[in-house]
Amino acid sequence: MNSKKLYDRIFTIFGTVMVFFYFGLGYFLIFSPMLDYIDKPLRVFIGIPLLIYGVYRAVTSFQKIRDNFFSSDDDA
Repeated sequence: MNSKKLYDRIFTIFGTVMVFFYFGLGYFLIFSPMLDYIDKPLRVFIGIPLLIYGVYRAVTSFQKIRDNFFSSDDDA
């Protein structure tokens, strides 16, 4: 395995972890009772784009996982 392929795999895994971060942060902002001192519409206004960006990152991470982990090494 060459170093570029290893580099791509490491950042694919990191991108996948970040998907869970965006989903978790969006969910936390919208539904957490610990943030009741912030107006609910503002929390939703910030949380919804985080959730949408998490979906976008999930789709791109799925494509990268498919390309980096399940494609043959002859393609490189």
